[in-house]
Amino acid sequence: MKIELPEFCLVVLIGASGSGKSTFARKHFLQTEILSSDYCRGLVSDDENNQAATKDAFDVLQYIASKRLSAKRLTVIDATNVQPEARKSSLALAQKYHCHVVAIVLDMPEKVCLERNSARPDRNFGAHVIPQQRHQLRRSLKALKREGFRFVYVLDSPEAVENVQITRKPLWNNRADEHGPFDIIGDIHGCYGELEELLLKLGYEVLKSENGAEILSPHGRKVIFLGDLVDRGPKTPEVLELVMNSVRAGTAMCVPGNHDIKLMKKLTGRNVKIAHGLAESLEQLEKRPKEFSEKAAKFIDSLVSHYVLDDEKLIVAHAGMKEELQGRASGKVRDFALFGETTGETDEFGLPVRLNWAAEYRGKSMVVYGHTPVPEAVWLNNTINLDTGCVFGGKLTALRYPEREIMQVDAREQYAVPSRPIGYNANSLLSAQQETDDILDIADVSGKRIIETGLHHTVIIREENSIAALELMSRFAVNPKWLMYLPPTMSPSETSKRPDYLEHIEEALEYFKKSGVSKVICEEKHMGSRAVVIVCHDNAVAQKRFGITGEEIGVCYTRTGRPFFTEKNLEKEFLKKVSDGMEKSGLWDVLKTDWICLDCELLPWSAKAQELLKTQYAAVGTAAKHSLSVANDVLKTALANSVDVGELSAHFKNRQEAVEDYTASYRNYCWPVDSLQGIKLAPFHILATEGALHVDEDHLWHMETIAQLCETDTRFFLKTAFKIVDFEKEESVADAMAWWESMTNAGGEGAVVKPLSFVTRGKRGLIQPAVKCRGREYLRIIYGPEYDFKENLERLRSRGLSAKRSLALREFALGIEAMERFVAGEPLRRVHECVFGVLALESEPVDPRL
Repeated sequence: MKIELPEFCLVVLIGASGSGKSTFARKHFLQTEILSSDYCRGLVSDDENNQAATKDAFDVLQYIASKRLSAKRLTVIDATNVQPEARKSSLALAQKYHCHVVAIVLDMPEKVCLERNSARPDRNFGAHVIPQQRHQLRRSLKALKREGFRFVYVLDSPEAVENVQITRKPLWNNRADEHGPFDIIGDIHGCYGELEELLLKLGYEVLKSENGAEILSPHGRKVIFLGDLVDRGPKTPEVLELVMNSVRAGTAMCVPGNHDIKLMKKLTGRNVKIAHGLAESLEQLEKRPKEFSEKAAKFIDSLVSHYVLDDEKLIVAHAGMKEELQGRASGKVRDFALFGETTGETDEFGLPVRLNWAAEYRGKSMVVYGHTPVPEAVWLNNTINLDTGCVFGGKLTALRYPEREIMQVDAREQYAVPSRPIGYNANSLLSAQQETDDILDIADVSGKRIIETGLHHTVIIREENSIAALELMSRFAVNPKWLMYLPPTMSPSETSKRPDYLEHIEEALEYFKKSGVSKVICEEKHMGSRAVVIVCHDNAVAQKRFGITGEEIGVCYTRTGRPFFTEKNLEKEFLKKVSDGMEKSGLWDVLKTDWICLDCELLPWSAKAQELLKTQYAAVGTAAKHSLSVANDVLKTALANSVDVGELSAHFKNRQEAVEDYTASYRNYCWPVDSLQGIKLAPFHILATEGALHVDEDHLWHMETIAQLCETDTRFFLKTAFKIVDFEKEESVADAMAWWESMTNAGGEGAVVKPLSFVTRGKRGLIQPAVKCRGREYLRIIYGPEYDFKENLERLRSRGLSAKRSLALREFALGIEAMERFVAGEPLRRVHECVFGVLALESEPVDPRL
């Protein structure tokens, strides 16, 4: 016997003890697919024959089965299952997880069962058990399909069991091996003229013959129709004919709509209510031969509720498909595909009140659907409704996949009046996605998380770190709608081999050269605060793209998401400066955008750190001076008393010089700020603009493009000095080293060295996007006045970089992923998953000497 099993189903083995169920299961199924009641008894009681443990064993079995079926894994239940009540739990599981349930019955002769059990000393139950089980089995055979088993196979002899061949076949809705490209078309409702116009616009040809129209695809694409081909419109038969011919020819696919199913029921003689355009369809079909209606009814009846396409990246269904129903098969799945989900109530128009399943959708697959007319096709949580009410005078809409491009044609006229005004309850200020994003779900950013990134595979966020990030964001962050990116931490260069340096640019250059990078860019590191600046062309753009309904046109925030400016008027003036610069430089047009996200340094450092200066840096200097003054008084007294203090005097003289250097160092970077006049902005990356993430451009492009912005206001914008280093030219390396030494000797902070390409990979994977190398005097601010004393320098030289560099790569990957998701129009929760991840990683420990 050949047994064809759906690739996803629940298989229930039925047979008396000794019928060979376990042997059969081991022969035909993976060990992980088999759930044995005997084995589960052993798990809970150490004795597979302990009948007292049966209840607990089946609890375990059912739990494992539910987890497997939830994950869409074929599962085999190996138990006697000869009584109807024993099978109920399996049937309930199949119903819960929307899968076919298959019964394989091993109806072995009583003699065979008795002989097999006699050979097993652990099967010492009474002689009456086998006849009783066989009797219960025989009584069940005719009722199995009525109980709910979709397929029943009966094997009535050892020879039949031996000759079984089991194959697995994909479910009808599984077309994951079809990768497109596709053109998915929303509800047509008999609007044949608009359909033909849209197909031509999409690049198809419509071939007409005596057998009706048919789609030709010169570009190799395929059309997918989302159902509701019929009713209300003027040419239902023509639409049916074109779709049927094209599906048969392989240039199209189709899922059924609720109107199509209703028409099919009427054509096959079932009693349905003639309403909502069905009368028009029947009238039009009456003008065709009867055979056409029969053919149309048969075609509609053959359609599958929904399709899973392109390795499960794409789901198409008439009314949508929740994640837990995708790729499954049951009456409930089909009903959802046809009608969506309703509350059971009706609205003021007498129509069902529908639940907005898409607002709660969290699946990875894109879901494209129709059914409920909407004014515009807009994305919501990676779903999109393409029914834009053509038959009601709207548009006929197609989605090009995978391009995510919308193509439309206008209705030629209004053929029907909708029962409910299209978009009557829509919010005119926010898109559907923005309305959903207005309320953030803590579950989307808390707990242990495994985040997939395009650059660095998966990044794991520990639960304790995500808690810290959530606390910081919820209490101190800017409006979360702006938070599309947080910059990564940056690793310093390796410890310098030079005796008087902790860091030197030589080591940074050497790191990238050894990593196989041919060219790097060395950028001056400004002593400022890292800032992310987002600016929109106007309030309308801020509302449309970011969902900001106030008067804000942008934001300036720190690398931890906190606002830089507590005074709103100052921030407004600051953002206008940036917007004016974009206008004067022509970059709005050059970059083809109406918003921009910039990675910058905001100067002076004191613009953010006035309190830090007072409480830390200045305090250290003041305390050191005081202690040295006291020490000098003591030394003078000792000297007056003829005590030899030569070595001590030299030591304290060195300390005094160090403190003076320290004070000069931090004062070099700080000046008082009480208005915009004292602030400078040094942009160095154009991170993202509308429809574009600029990580495919090299750093020279970023520097040259930003220079156009900086030239519009040299008092406000600060250009970043840089050097391009070609490792094949020794003079290029020497020039960069001399430039760095000259800059740091003059009090400059240092430089950041980056591969010329924004994203660079080596033999071991992703290479550090940037390495900082700071000058000696700036390091005095970081480590203290006496950091370069021999004993201190030796301690700092043994610092470890590996954890910091690992952190930098993970944060870099998360930052890029966040922006990619934002630019692609993904839900804010998906963007925030990465943004919160960057902040959470900041809680990971690194060497404190860094």
